[in-house]
Amino acid sequence: MPMRNELYDYEITPICFLAGKKVTLSLRALNGRLTLEAGHEYCVYILENAVAEESRFAGSGCTRSLKVKADDDNVLRITNVFPREGLYQIHITYNENERFLGEFRVYALGDDMKELYPYRGDFHLHSCRSDGNEDPFTVIANYREAGYDFTILSDHERFYPSLQAREKFRIDINDESPITDMLVLCGEEVHLPLNDVHYINCAGEFSINALLTPNKNRELTGDDDPKARSRRGICPPTMSREAFIEMIRERAKTVDRELESERLSFAVMEWVYEKIKEGGGLGIFVHPYWMCSTMQISEDYVNYIYEHKPFDAFEVLGGENYFMQNGYQTILYYERKAKGMDYPIVGATDSHGSTDRNRNGMIASTIVFAKENKTEAIKDAVKKGFSVAVDTISREYRLVGGLRLVKYASFLMENWYPLHDRLCRAQGTYMREYAYGNPGAEKILLSLKGGVPEMTSRFFEL
Repeated sequence: MPMRNELYDYEITPICFLAGKKVTLSLRALNGRLTLEAGHEYCVYILENAVAEESRFAGSGCTRSLKVKADDDNVLRITNVFPREGLYQIHITYNENERFLGEFRVYALGDDMKELYPYRGDFHLHSCRSDGNEDPFTVIANYREAGYDFTILSDHERFYPSLQAREKFRIDINDESPITDMLVLCGEEVHLPLNDVHYINCAGEFSINALLTPNKNRELTGDDDPKARSRRGICPPTMSREAFIEMIRERAKTVDRELESERLSFAVMEWVYEKIKEGGGLGIFVHPYWMCSTMQISEDYVNYIYEHKPFDAFEVLGGENYFMQNGYQTILYYERKAKGMDYPIVGATDSHGSTDRNRNGMIASTIVFAKENKTEAIKDAVKKGFSVAVDTISREYRLVGGLRLVKYASFLMENWYPLHDRLCRAQGTYMREYAYGNPGAEKILLSLKGGVPEMTSRFFEL
């Protein structure tokens, strides 16, 4: 996102806080030419869009004005109660009707958002371990450089690349790393016999693909070593493909679909979802309107899957840059939401290349509002509906989700992420250097570690 002028010249903190509670905003200049004068009394106008009041007039929206002196440290501290959830604009002038300093934006939140912080991520992407262009370590570093807080490596039929990425960046079982604030979620894109529907196993404890043998996770160890197909080295036993097909044919007899292919496919989806839940993962139904010569699956079958919901979240944005996929999926989401099927959603790139050489790289994401940037917190927040899908195909971003969270996410896109992303760029650059042997990169990463969490603690008073 391009930076608003005020973000270059000033810093106001916090920008997000709970409504109805007294908060002190601190404004300081980031440009010596604009340093606030200690002891000078500035005029502060607080504007709220949400509520009609007698004091408002067309084009103003001013709900409160006050005069505040800058303190001896050249910081202007504004204490106020922001009564309702929503956006507040703060206009500051040097004197009444003289020298406009700028418009500063802050956001008040309801109590249910207490201790929920925004983390931007991608739930669907690929490396060269399957059909992507770059190795897992480059992919993860490039995503961090682009401002992502978390991502998953969901290589086709392979769980182990996500484990390799976590190991490379020293992310332990508790999601802690001494060198990065980036979270890599374990995962895979699931492809099993008798089913053409694509499916993401996100942050599960074990691989679903590797429950059948032989499988492509064997590329790492040559056998079904649990360490190559699970987070903790613990996973269910494997079964032969023949036994799987026999089991699915039996289960399919109870599926209410006319076509045998769809009965079999849906029986597989139900089984996969059961196993994902067994592993504590997040099951994601992905890109139903993907066009590969024709639609990947029939629209009638898409509706059946959506209505019967063998998944936790719907990939409402799937990364392609043509309208038919993301546009249709968005409309499907809103139409079904209006009918009471209010499902959790995610946005993803389905990226097969993580540089600007790929037209579809970095063009979608998800903002998740979670207690922390860790696996369990991210999964829990999505399942509870605290997520917004982000479309950045064009310069003018688009957001998908409920209006309340979309308004908040829009504020963050313009007032938080431009600052956040500047810090991520440096960390991502040196993660890539570290992965490929620059001996000085680790020292720099150690110095950058904690930068984004520290800034988050200043900008969010939740």
